[in-house]
Amino acid sequence: MKILMVSIFAPHFFNWTEQLKDSGHEVYWMDVMDSNTRVEKIDFAEQITGWRYKWDFHGRYLLKKNFPGLTKLINHFNERDFQKELEVQIRRIEPDVIHNFIIYKTAVATLPVIKKFPKIKWILSTWGSDLYYYSQCDEHLQDIKQVLGNIDYLFTDCYRDHHLAERIGFRGIYLGSFPGGGGYDLAKWNKFSIDFELRKNIAIKGYQGIHGRAIQVLKSLLPLKEELDHYQMTIFGADPKVIDFVRESEFSNWPNLKVYQNMPHSQVMELLGRSILYIGNSLSDGMPNTLLEALVMGAFPIQSNPGGASGEIIDDGFNGLLIEDPEDIDKLTGLFRNMLNYKQIELKEGVNFNSENWKPNLDRKFIKEKVLKKYKLVENSLDK
Repeated sequence: MKILMVSIFAPHFFNWTEQLKDSGHEVYWMDVMDSNTRVEKIDFAEQITGWRYKWDFHGRYLLKKNFPGLTKLINHFNERDFQKELEVQIRRIEPDVIHNFIIYKTAVATLPVIKKFPKIKWILSTWGSDLYYYSQCDEHLQDIKQVLGNIDYLFTDCYRDHHLAERIGFRGIYLGSFPGGGGYDLAKWNKFSIDFELRKNIAIKGYQGIHGRAIQVLKSLLPLKEELDHYQMTIFGADPKVIDFVRESEFSNWPNLKVYQNMPHSQVMELLGRSILYIGNSLSDGMPNTLLEALVMGAFPIQSNPGGASGEIIDDGFNGLLIEDPEDIDKLTGLFRNMLNYKQIELKEGVNFNSENWKPNLDRKFIKEKVLKKYKLVENSLDK
């Protein structure tokens, strides 16, 4: 089966697509924003990059940074149209299936083109805030309805988004809920997971922006300095606003707090493997990848629950804690204070449950086998 993947440049996409290596499918990838970068991880796929600019001149990035107005004028003449280029590639490749990843940045733009090719099956994968957030925006909802009404097959990263898609207009075949990047190599990561009794670190996701609410977590922890004194606290992936907040607050005098702006994924996994607790807080998300990684690495998760997605995994108070109001600092303080009073044996019971019941289902080989069966289902539906 010929599959044309249409996606932004994203690690989740590369990890997902890697599952198709040696599957017998002929895979192509069109980079929607055109990073003009070849990705070794999916070197088995034909990578359609370098299509966006007619003339990719030396100094273009410097010009964009210093003279955005002039760059916009030049791009009006220099940029190729995505939809026209997609149509060219479809006619060249003649794919059996087009698989879009994330609805608003790729599928909305693909819709007018794919309508010209009614025999091509259309798959959509939604990630994170993609469907949940944009479906609440009136200016985007109509576009989303039109896409979902034309999709043949749907992957999501949580069951919440399947039900949401059906309410909005999806009438195709649901292929299931899978982690956005596929599963995890458990054999690789197990060696970085230390005994629960030895863990003294609390890992805090440092995202702050449209959706992230790390600063609210930090504000809620300030009154708990005495309870936190015997823990090491590590903020990872800290946005500049989070770094500024730490520098300008009482946290600047906490010797047991470390802040990292950029941390490679491998180091995040190692951090979680020596952490007793993981905290992630946001206004909008799908099934948080870092939540899944905390389960894999044996950290007790405390996670926001927008739309009920995290609640698909966390039984509140048993194998994790759910944050129901990401902005309420007083409630967050109360939640964290109660959590710090948990006996270690209670936390370990929840972590053991996750390791025995959730972790095996996140194994990369296990996920890959299920995903390939879904692609086979699509292949079997094609007109012969």
